Amino acid sequence: MNFDLSDENLQVKEMARNFAEKEILPHVKEYEQAGKFPKEILRKMGETGMFGACFPEQYGGSELGFLNLAILAEEISKAHPAFGYAFNMQAMTCPFTILNWGTEEQIEKYVPRLIQADFIGMFGLTESGGGSDAAGSMKTTARLEGDEYVLNGSKTFITFANEADVGVLFAKTDLNAGHKGISAFIIETDRPGFEAKPIPITSLGNMMRSCEVFLEDYRIPKKNLLGKEEEGFKIAMNALDYGRLTVPARLVGIAQGCLEESIQYCNERVVGGNPIGEYQMIKHLIADMTVETDAARLQTYRSAYLKDKGETATRESAYSKYFASEVAAKATRMALEIFGGVGITDEYPIMKYVNYANMLHFGEGSANIQRILIADDALGYKNANRHHIKRKFTLSSDIQ
Repeated sequence: MNFDLSDENLQVKEMARNFAEKEILPHVKEYEQAGKFPKEILRKMGETGMFGACFPEQYGGSELGFLNLAILAEEISKAHPAFGYAFNMQAMTCPFTILNWGTEEQIEKYVPRLIQADFIGMFGLTESGGGSDAAGSMKTTARLEGDEYVLNGSKTFITFANEADVGVLFAKTDLNAGHKGISAFIIETDRPGFEAKPIPITSLGNMMRSCEVFLEDYRIPKKNLLGKEEEGFKIAMNALDYGRLTVPARLVGIAQGCLEESIQYCNERVVGGNPIGEYQMIKHLIADMTVETDAARLQTYRSAYLKDKGETATRESAYSKYFASEVAAKATRMALEIFGGVGITDEYPIMKYVNYANMLHFGEGSANIQRILIADDALGYKNANRHHIKRKFTLSSDIQ
């Protein structure tokens, strides 16, 4: 067993950190004041190959693999968690779902442009009455009329829907079959009948936009069906399972950001003639943050390693998501204790980390849902790894 990162892993980490220090961190206030997400930075990220980490070279991917994907997600999210959201959408949730379930025509049309960020992606699953039961309570419908599907309904908390060009969206084609009646579709947002309205979430700043999506007699060609009819629930669960790798990595990035900011502040802030880092209570907080962040990172790396081996790893991904959620939330609280009142000002990024850690608690299945999955597996009620998680293509980075 080897816990050392390879030379390639370290190079990927350095590349992401250098990109963040050059393209993200110096311009955060500028991006926030502009009130919209800087698409040009996404395109620069696409040019580095980071969005293509888990995609075959034949579609423009870099085949870096899942461990490198986690490393990239951590570094980008540490710089600014809004970019972590964008990273997840462009590197995993939207294009990877099309890669896994799409026809060759669909893959060639959409995947290369998504991982290059020529297209901005979205993932439309959640509805206002859904919560953790997003599939069972779905009301959005799709009916086949000739060679077109006609979609009607709404979605909520859809990340970057106002900026998106392309998306994967779920709707019921059989209204009486519960989650078994759901189908998945590839949508293009410039068609009539699609509308996205940003939801005001001031605590997340002005870059990250979560939206309500409204579909009114929205028509798409029959060939935009993703997979088969009534296969949508399986597709959604598959997508969330893979997304559950980048979410804990992003939470680790938040925890690491809190730790690094706290260490710097502890060495600069002087109270009673001494840097506050010399006081025992502060040392305890720094120690807890250091150990717990490293433990969450190792758990996330383990999940990525298993994905690189081609294993299902639903159980281990649930471990990662739950534990990283707890670690990030605790790290933000401890950072606020260290910074005191100044920590809630815009001078420091602590409140940004607080708010995004809280938001990510619910992403790709809430931490409490992961606890239920973990407990059911431990008690022998349901084997968390009982379902094979589909991956259509192999990568050169796969571990044999």
